[in-house]
Amino acid sequence: MRSASVCLALGALGVSIYLAIAHLTDPEVLACAASGAVNCVEVTTSAQSVVAGIPVAYLGVAWSLAMVGLCLPAAWRARAPWIRPLRLALATSGLVFVLWLIYAELFLIRAICLWCTVVHVLTFALFAVVALAWIGEPDASSTRAGA
Repeated sequence: MRSASVCLALGALGVSIYLAIAHLTDPEVLACAASGAVNCVEVTTSAQSVVAGIPVAYLGVAWSLAMVGLCLPAAWRARAPWIRPLRLALATSGLVFVLWLIYAELFLIRAICLWCTVVHVLTFALFAVVALAWIGEPDASSTRAGA
């Protein structure tokens, strides 16, 4: 489960970097249909593609980098009591943001970006892995107390 989390976070990072590069250069470089319900350019250039002046793709890169760090084997083994809750909180915040982005795609933009959808699926999967680990593993501080 731990190795799955770092793989999912790295996948999200890779796609987020691709989307950020497209934002920096030209959204037309995205390998995605540009008409009808699937339209990456429409989504990535919409008003919803920026939050507080920051492109969503950049936020995705930052979130993914943080999740990679929190999902590395050393972070899973770490005894610091704040790492586990931070990993779950960050995974949860990613999930909540993805739910907003899906809503925006479906109801505000009325188009879907396939690359964004890949990040959304990876975020859902990463949240599931982190949440299952949270449920299945005892808190490090309670482990030390019982030892």
